[in-house]
Amino acid sequence: MKIIISPAKSLDFESKVPTELYTQPRFLDKSEKLNKKLKTLSKNKLSDLMKISADLSALNYDRNQNWETPFTTENAKQAIYSFTGAVFQGIDVNSLSEDKIPVLQDKLRILSGLYGLLKPLDLIQPYRLEMGTRLKVGKTENLYKFWDNDLANSLNEELKDDELLVNLASTEYFKALPKKTLKVPMITPVFKDFKNGEYKTIMTYAKMARGYMVRYIIDNNVETIEDLKGFNIENYRFSEELSSGNDLVFTR
Repeated sequence: MKIIISPAKSLDFESKVPTELYTQPRFLDKSEKLNKKLKTLSKNKLSDLMKISADLSALNYDRNQNWETPFTTENAKQAIYSFTGAVFQGIDVNSLSEDKIPVLQDKLRILSGLYGLLKPLDLIQPYRLEMGTRLKVGKTENLYKFWDNDLANSLNEELKDDELLVNLASTEYFKALPKKTLKVPMITPVFKDFKNGEYKTIMTYAKMARGYMVRYIIDNNVETIEDLKGFNIENYRFSEELSSGNDLVFTR
């Protein structure tokens, strides 16, 4: 089984990492091309491009200028310990037993506008570049065109013919993996809460639930759709009635 998730805007490059293990991003050469372009953008242009405040554009301008290869544990940090958004809070990697880290490394992939496709222990440097950003690089007009089929092809190389691909990424990010290019069907868990008389996806809760699902898969060695349906963290339960096709709906 392989799992895909989105990255997070919130980052932690201050806390120490409880492992000396690390790997290098597969698409670092392409990341260098993107950073070369980002380095040419002023603070004002970054603000306009990313729709961010002056303070955030100044922060990310500095990040872009300071970004450099090669990546080492002195100037970079493992991705799974760097992202701190809701999905990653749900995964809670710091409480994961040491023997499960290789399992996480094998199963989990993090989509990224700058890095393409990351393994949990891949080193990264601080950045902000959402997949939906209309950044023109060479002849490509946006990041979807820039990455083209590279990310799907990379996943295909890893996936066995009968292996499950579990999509826990946002719409913005899984669009970078055209379904027609993937060799296996994509299973998408959907999380809904009962509110005002109906089941709705409440994004704050859904993001945490995606992280809980990752952790559930790793802790329980989940390999099948039936195993996925057993997910029951934070009172979520599988709904046969609301599920359809490859969308597995969990409600509470």
